[in-house]
Amino acid sequence: MCRQKHTVQRASEVSPRNRVLETPDTFPLVAHFMRLCLSQVCTLHSSFEQDVEDYASAACKSLEVWLGKLENYLEQHSLADVKALLQQHEVTLPVAAFQGGLLDSQGEKRREHWEHFSRRLELCQALQIEMLIIAADISGPLSQQDLDRTTASLSQAAAEAAKSGVRLALEFQARSAFCNNLQTCAALVAETGSDYLGICLDAFHFAVGPSKTEDLGYLTADNLFHVQLSDVAGVARELATDSDRILPGEGDFHLEPLIEHLQRINYSSSISIELMNPQVWQNPPAQFAEIAMTALRKLLGLAKME
Repeated sequence: MCRQKHTVQRASEVSPRNRVLETPDTFPLVAHFMRLCLSQVCTLHSSFEQDVEDYASAACKSLEVWLGKLENYLEQHSLADVKALLQQHEVTLPVAAFQGGLLDSQGEKRREHWEHFSRRLELCQALQIEMLIIAADISGPLSQQDLDRTTASLSQAAAEAAKSGVRLALEFQARSAFCNNLQTCAALVAETGSDYLGICLDAFHFAVGPSKTEDLGYLTADNLFHVQLSDVAGVARELATDSDRILPGEGDFHLEPLIEHLQRINYSSSISIELMNPQVWQNPPAQFAEIAMTALRKLLGLAKME
């Protein structure tokens, strides 16, 4: 997959001279200011309620909420029930995943995706979920009209989100026909020019796609809204799928440059572990959450300090 020339040519706002460049190996420890989360998709087969209870018991007080689980819970419960459950366990929902189909869909499918998006913005607003991840799930082949539709859709989505006070984090997808790398994602965000649109960096898509380590320089404390961590072991990048994801630090990804860059830019937003591994799904949520939070703290250099 190529790094798209269409957007790179219009990326003057994130040009190399404006990027954060390499600094010495001593960085301020800012991980204490990050909001550590676990994604509910890591325990896909458990309920929303069980996740809240069990994750909280493992000292995970911030969840990347999987909207499908939340919506299923709301079929039998009220928003007041959700708020009471979260308050009981002192849990917050800083970020929600995910909304797809917004950027290149057409006709009836586009209407359905945007209506779904509108309902989810209302849900996020009602539960004070600060951020919604949107996927760059763009299929090919692409024409100039498709590219123009993508940029127009991003602007429209950001405008709608602003009305609800919800920020959108655009997640580039390694297998997408367009916006499959960090550089293009950063350029699209800069081109949109909205305070309500930023970047979601998923370490899996960063590692298995055409992104390069030097692309981390496009990330700033202003445009990076959310980070998702995972790893892969013993699988060629071309063949790696979401089901191959394992805990960060246990595989072949070189995550150190990313973590160092987060420290370098004084990143203080949310950071989560996101795994879609069927083998991981078999673990009890409480057991998984305890192991995952330990892995996350260790990776960020926090475990040895507690």
